[in-house]
Amino acid sequence: MRVEQGIVEDMLMKVRTGASGPQGAVQKEFGLINLLKAGAAQLIVLHHLAFYGPMADQARPLMPALIDWLDAYGRIAVQVFLVVGGFLAAKSLSPHAHPGVQHPFRTIWRRYIRLALPFMVAMLLAICASFLASQWMTHDSISAPPTLSQLGAHLLLLHDVLGYDALSAGAWYVAIDFQLYALVTLLLWSAGHIAGQRFRHWLMPVLVAIGISISLLYFNRDAGWDVWAPYFFGSYGLGMLAWWAGDPARKPGEAALLLLMTVVPTLLALNLEFRSRIAVALVVACMLFLFGRIRLADYRSHGWALVNRMATISFSVFLVHFPVCLVVNAGFTRFVSEQPHEQAFGILLAWLTSLTAGAAFYRWVELPLGRMLMTLTQSATPRTFLISQTGMQSRAIAKLRASR
Repeated sequence: MRVEQGIVEDMLMKVRTGASGPQGAVQKEFGLINLLKAGAAQLIVLHHLAFYGPMADQARPLMPALIDWLDAYGRIAVQVFLVVGGFLAAKSLSPHAHPGVQHPFRTIWRRYIRLALPFMVAMLLAICASFLASQWMTHDSISAPPTLSQLGAHLLLLHDVLGYDALSAGAWYVAIDFQLYALVTLLLWSAGHIAGQRFRHWLMPVLVAIGISISLLYFNRDAGWDVWAPYFFGSYGLGMLAWWAGDPARKPGEAALLLLMTVVPTLLALNLEFRSRIAVALVVACMLFLFGRIRLADYRSHGWALVNRMATISFSVFLVHFPVCLVVNAGFTRFVSEQPHEQAFGILLAWLTSLTAGAAFYRWVELPLGRMLMTLTQSATPRTFLISQTGMQSRAIAKLRASR
């Protein structure tokens, strides 16, 4: 009787607040994914600080090996975002590898709005940052005032495709992320129209494995394709296969076959032409296969709370860190001496300020825009649904009273 009463009370709580409402249980997080996102975001910020300078140029005598490594290899952290992006796209679009998307263009439109709105706010910040930095220094990292066509190309996420200079470092990734998501959505939708019940469970993994092979063996070896999704589909597809292979409902033999579909074409491509970025993508995909679905219940522990928070704001940090770093670089160039220790402090300050700005951007831009997106893309709750919810609540209350 007491167990049943507890279940009914839990039902009432879900009706009132929603499954993930503020009164619900402690949220469980994907621990490895959050750790990867948080770490990769920091590497991207530090890479741009090392690559664009000029503070890093002055501080290099203090830590030449570290700055040179961040300059040359820090960008590979983007592979983490690509693989994790594919992993999460498979989770949301086709968790069990079944083909078909009910409303593909609506799905693509929601993704576009989710990316483009905060992206354009960040581009406006980048324009202001370039103007301010130009008052204090002359440097190649400062963008010229944009034209209307350049702004329009950025709004459409087509700046690289149309040959316009990016207004901020990392702008290319937002466009590629949208292309990859749209490509996968259309692939799922097309496969849903041709899939037979007999091959339903394997059609998408086979198509993605073929896409990975073509990407890694052809497109990814030609830098001329690096403004298009096929160039990056190898890494993105590895993440998708990692999600499907890690499905606990799959038989061990099926999981092993999916893992082979992940590893074999990648190793063949690396044997043909070794690329460290693809090797990193393969390692990340294997990690996600083994541990990607593990959720951490102890969300409130201090260490993981920080990791989860850093992962939550990682996209915002990615969007706004370059304008912040540009202004700090310009300020230290204009007002601070060129002593290595002082310039090294500037690097640290730019890094910490980027994280603070990312948190503020998430709180005041990304989060409100996300809520607005939900309001715009989801129709008002149907009356029949409200009646159903009210009836469910009434039945639960009656059942609770009867048990007493």
